[in-house]
Amino acid sequence: MQAIRIIEIPDCKMVSSGIGMFGWDKFNRFEKWRKTQPVTVYPRDFLFWDGIYRISGGFHWLYMYEEGMDTGDFDVVDFKGGLYAVATDIDQKTKMKPMIKAVNKFLKANGLTRDDSRPELGNIITSTRAQAVLGYAQMDYYAPVKPHMS
Repeated sequence: MQAIRIIEIPDCKMVSSGIGMFGWDKFNRFEKWRKTQPVTVYPRDFLFWDGIYRISGGFHWLYMYEEGMDTGDFDVVDFKGGLYAVATDIDQKTKMKPMIKAVNKFLKANGLTRDDSRPELGNIITSTRAQAVLGYAQMDYYAPVKPHMS
């Protein structure tokens, strides 16, 4: 059984929170806006660190835009898609080193390498109801990848 999967996110437009931190007004407003969007089988929001991790920047929250969507006072930005290796674990309990090792092993076995020109993403994949049943949230971790050039 493979624990890593490859998905493709197309080039698209995303509603942007802008750079911030949880607890900040703009992030609270973005989360409130996001919760007004229809529930779908797969989450349409993605979070990533925008800047130099632990030195500068902050989180950036995106939500896939659909034509005619009311975006409130949030900007719509272009998003460069591509292939992503996706691993799932428990939100805020992930042991990153073993997960990174498993992703790297999968990439090597399948002729892929990380694409550092795009950010790593994450999103919570469990619904509120599923979280209540499990007692925790599952998170998908997206590593941007590309074919390995020999």
